[in-house]
Amino acid sequence: MRSLISSILLATALVLGGPANAQPLVDANWMKSNLEKSGMVVLDVTGRTQAQYASGHLPGSVFTDYAKDGWRVNIDGAAGKLPPAANLEKLIGSLGIDNDTHVVLVPLGDKAVDMGAATRIYWTFKVAGHDKVSILDGGYTEWSRIDPKTKLPAYQLATGGVQPQPRPFKVSLRREMLVTTADVQKAIENNVPLVDNRPNDFYVGLSISPAATRAGTIPGAKNVQESFITKNGGGSFRSASQLKAIYQSVGVPTEGDQISFCNTGHWASLGWFAAHELMGNTKAKMYDGSMSEWSRGKDLPVEQKMKVD
Repeated sequence: MRSLISSILLATALVLGGPANAQPLVDANWMKSNLEKSGMVVLDVTGRTQAQYASGHLPGSVFTDYAKDGWRVNIDGAAGKLPPAANLEKLIGSLGIDNDTHVVLVPLGDKAVDMGAATRIYWTFKVAGHDKVSILDGGYTEWSRIDPKTKLPAYQLATGGVQPQPRPFKVSLRREMLVTTADVQKAIENNVPLVDNRPNDFYVGLSISPAATRAGTIPGAKNVQESFITKNGGGSFRSASQLKAIYQSVGVPTEGDQISFCNTGHWASLGWFAAHELMGNTKAKMYDGSMSEWSRGKDLPVEQKMKVD
């Protein structure tokens, strides 16, 4: 009975726009019921071109280019870093978002790497002090799927574009969420778990990102591939219980301090989102500099587990 009452209260809060309306994940049915809700901006972060977005998108959704609009910047040669606060304020405000706006991020949703665009921007909002942010589980792929009965898209699509009215947005930087190279060094010294969220070929050192200068991983890191975090490597996240089982199977604790990393803080955002938001480990952090930054440190160790001539 208690569980039923809790579910009813949660559903009511979602509809009425109470505190629970900023759950980490929302599904397509919730999205359909809340599209017309005031105080919400839906951001299309599908990675499609603006022309592709114009040909079909969630009604009212605002287009932003994750790769080109300045969500991540190059700092001292390291790619994918968090932009300065002033840059973020300008970018976010230009999308019609203020500090009271509930932001819902819509990734493409074909595979895990697509979801990384949403989790990275989600992390950025959290670092900026903005908690009213959610991700559409399954993304645009789930929203635009064809209903086998009607042979039509399961949910309504809109065409054309949406021109947002700029609003003032103020960053309240959560410095405690930011991880520096020095923090990673201390983590190694103190045996804090490091989680490499790259595909295994990067982890063992067979492949190297153009953003990195050396192949391999940070010594002592465990590998939780980004594709493990979503169902069948697709656009829907695994449940908290499934994620905990996966983490435990590779020797990564599901509680306590830990730092996720990858090449540029994209795949790592999936790991951070899984640990911090879905499994509830509030001590989990992400190193956005990742191997792009770490590999540039001449005195910083890199472990290459597998080498071929």
